[in-house]
Amino acid sequence: MQKNCLLIVLLIFLFMHNAFSQRQSYRHFLPTHKAINYMGRIDFSNPLRPSFWQPGVTIDGVFKGDSCGIILEDEIKWGSNHNYIEVVLDNQPVRLKLSKARDTIWAVGTSKKVWHTLQVCKNTEANIGGLSFLGLICKDLRESKTTMVNAIECIGNSITCGTGSDQTDIPCGKGGWYDQHNAYQSYGMVLARKLNAQVHLSSVSGIGLMHSCCNLPVTMPTVFDKINMSENKIPWNFTRYQPSIVTICLGQNDGVQDSAIFVSNYVRFLQDLRNKYPSANFICLSSPMANAGLKAFMVKTIQSVVAVAKAGGDNKVAAYFFQKQYNAGCDGHPTLEEHKAIAEELAIYINTY
Repeated sequence: MQKNCLLIVLLIFLFMHNAFSQRQSYRHFLPTHKAINYMGRIDFSNPLRPSFWQPGVTIDGVFKGDSCGIILEDEIKWGSNHNYIEVVLDNQPVRLKLSKARDTIWAVGTSKKVWHTLQVCKNTEANIGGLSFLGLICKDLRESKTTMVNAIECIGNSITCGTGSDQTDIPCGKGGWYDQHNAYQSYGMVLARKLNAQVHLSSVSGIGLMHSCCNLPVTMPTVFDKINMSENKIPWNFTRYQPSIVTICLGQNDGVQDSAIFVSNYVRFLQDLRNKYPSANFICLSSPMANAGLKAFMVKTIQSVVAVAKAGGDNKVAAYFFQKQYNAGCDGHPTLEEHKAIAEELAIYINTY
């Protein structure tokens, strides 16, 4: 028994020693390295610590060796809220919750491949706080071949953020309100992977077109031009990203309003979007969570919005109304499986659009 214990200790020591020895030869690649790619609204005012708040912001690269360290700083907003991230190593996703203000998360490959693909995606939304990226630690990096042929943007509220969808580790009603967030598996990001597209999730929980819920002091038209949408901070440069498809999923938090006023506000927002995205196709969506009364209101008003836009000469505006209500997740939000179904509906529509 004593020999077995000594053998186990020796094996652990050798494993740790080998891992440490290998990592002594690793290099710290700064965020400015040409082989590191970014997707989403990111503040590069300090290029050595790019910062981001929106869900779905992604950093990726191709590294050499059996492991790669990801250096992140977590804002820890409100003093206790830690962000979740998705680490996708060789197309295998793992959802993790950060635990420190600054940490190095190691992605360890299990295959014998020399080169590994790595993605890091912010799973939680801007209301939880921001992240800053300080680089990768590995043997080497190489530039990846970009094969994405489309660019989309998904504008919306908590549904688009992926709120309340992931009960894998913590069930509804347990933990913090953000513990079930999963932007990586949200309908927008699933849709983007189906369409081989880049994607930006321009979404904030509780936000509306005219009225937001939950004491949120902003609406989407007031924050859409920002990098940190929840706090209405840091102007975004729209020349950095020009999507070919923009989906708009607003209205759940507005509820049933005066139809004429709602249509007027929606048309005004579309006109602002058109100024920013002169070539994009806009698809106005009903809310996947909407009950029968709200869906009827949204069908009526969105049809009017599209008609007004086309009457004004904008023929790149369309509407899509979801076939069913998706609300089996936490607080009536879609589940992970329902996000897949939403993405499938949209993919079919877009491919025939």
